[in-house]
Amino acid sequence: MNGERNGITVAGNILTDIVKTVDCYPNVGMLANISDIRRGVGGCAPNTSIDLAKIDPELKLSVAGKIGDDEYGNYLLSELKSNGIDCSLISVSDNMPTSFSDVMSMPSGERTFFHARAANSEFSPADIDIKKLDCRILHIGYILLLEAFDKPDDEYGTVMARFLHDVQAAGIKTSVDVVSDSTADYKAIIVPALKYCNYIILNEVESGMISGLSPYKENGDIDTENIHKTMSFMASCGVKDKIVVHCKQAGFCLDVKTGDFSSVTSLKIPSNEIKGSVGAGDAFCAATLYGIYNDYSDDHILKFASAAAACNLFAENSTDGMLNKEQIEKMEAKYGRLSL
Repeated sequence: MNGERNGITVAGNILTDIVKTVDCYPNVGMLANISDIRRGVGGCAPNTSIDLAKIDPELKLSVAGKIGDDEYGNYLLSELKSNGIDCSLISVSDNMPTSFSDVMSMPSGERTFFHARAANSEFSPADIDIKKLDCRILHIGYILLLEAFDKPDDEYGTVMARFLHDVQAAGIKTSVDVVSDSTADYKAIIVPALKYCNYIILNEVESGMISGLSPYKENGDIDTENIHKTMSFMASCGVKDKIVVHCKQAGFCLDVKTGDFSSVTSLKIPSNEIKGSVGAGDAFCAATLYGIYNDYSDDHILKFASAAAACNLFAENSTDGMLNKEQIEKMEAKYGRLSL
């Protein structure tokens, strides 16, 4: 690939969310009433890329992943293409349907997910021709939910680590995100990949599972000191540039090269304006990537990302709440920020 690379490629989980509003979560053998059914995109690749497209329609974006040859797959391609996103790196499974989640949403806002990994379980480095990648940053997620990438590798530790190494060798910056899984071996699957990451963006629970340090104090308050220690641990594992951790109350950034640690609290969004929170982490991630791509300061990255995550709260699905970059920058003046 000749010339300067531009744009962001988002790779990883692609799925359709079928959100069903129910009046209760029933006991086994009992009935719940469904009052509404809505379809939306889900997974790291669609959520993050569509959010980025809404933040800046001029940004060159592409998606890599795997779908089935079916209605859900066609729906996902239509949604991505309608946002100006290049889908040429998406492959189609010969055997598996498109991955999907049945999302049971209660009036209280609590949600339960029934997930079919399907085509995502087949997605592997063999589906991505690195020589054809024309981007400055490749972001991939979610580690712990991409079976072929999470497999062990004798030389690199995991297949994901080998893949990230190869992407960096091609002159592309790498970024990863993680899924929350209380049963997974975080250190065995995630730590090998950190050596080949330029950036990692994840939530406080996931980061704590990597280090073994709780992100919360016994009284339930956020433990900034432990979060800082966790980020330093990830830096010692090989992350090259920036580590970003987000939670409901705040966002944190560690610049690995300078050692600078920054934190910014979240916006104060009134509860009566919140319609949902699914996809808020992907919204934060998308805005973080945008800030990194455009060389924002760490403080600006966190402020921008937290405002973008707040936008997500104004819609029931993963992407409809996102605003453009100018509107996002005005959010802080309208709502103000929490104090920890």
